Amino acid sequence: METLRFDSRSVDATEEFLSTAYTPMRIGGPVEDARVRISRRAVEGLSVDRLSFGYDMAFDAHGLPGVCLISMHSGTLVDRTGGHEQVYGPGDTFLLAPPGTPYRGEVRSARYTIAMFDPALLAGFDPSGADAPVRLTGTRPLTRPAGRALGSAVAHLRDHVLGSPATPPDGLLVSTAAQHLAALTLAALPHTARTDPTPTDHRDATPATLRRALTWIDAHADQDVTLADIARAAYVTPRALQYAFRRHLGTTPLAHLRHVRLQAAHRELLAADPRTTTVTKIALHWGFAHQGHFAAHYRTTFGTTPSTTLHRNA
Repeated sequence: METLRFDSRSVDATEEFLSTAYTPMRIGGPVEDARVRISRRAVEGLSVDRLSFGYDMAFDAHGLPGVCLISMHSGTLVDRTGGHEQVYGPGDTFLLAPPGTPYRGEVRSARYTIAMFDPALLAGFDPSGADAPVRLTGTRPLTRPAGRALGSAVAHLRDHVLGSPATPPDGLLVSTAAQHLAALTLAALPHTARTDPTPTDHRDATPATLRRALTWIDAHADQDVTLADIARAAYVTPRALQYAFRRHLGTTPLAHLRHVRLQAAHRELLAADPRTTTVTKIALHWGFAHQGHFAAHYRTTFGTTPSTTLHRNA
């Protein structure tokens, strides 16, 4: 786990830090209160930063290597990339700029969270199954509910996956959170993979496709699994796979994967010794970072709490 902290009242030091931590940039504009606080937690190509600026700061920056999502908590951020002005305020979650695209604008006495991940994650959710990389073509979410869902995913990553220095997340936990964030990014933002379904996608959504996918998921639920992995194992496109699950099970491949992991966590709780393990440890092992969500899913599925299951023979 990589951790980083920066606290300064020097504009020059801030410009140097931002250029090193993110991308080369130039800070402009008059500054009266130069307070800046930044913290970062990062692991395996996934990072979350908390930033607080006590002043208005204009910036002109090179492109970032990753998908950079911003959730605003206070103040405003003005995006002036490409000569167009967009203003974001508290409650907004948006893409700062497509990866590799220079950006410019202004931060006005703002607090916000940045979540950044590898653009390669987006390819696994291309419903067409094309080999071409998925490109994000817009920065503002298409709908308010999509924007709220994206903001919740950023907060989940910040507070429950990378939030505790005492419990560094394992690989499955990180990959599950990263895939969730990538999926919601594509659901919220315009991109090149928004294509119409093909006749082949509908034709391939068969019970045989579903059986191949279910068998593969059962055998690999304890591993880092993506939608593209399941589709390859079933010999169909991701979109055909999604149609098969919707048509025959009324769910999605990744929702079913979560259910399989929940069943595995249930079995582990039944077999565990409460003197040597905890509900949290088992939940994290199976990719459930938010203990409240895990408990709610568990109660809905099994009619009891994880703690009751663990301590039933104590």
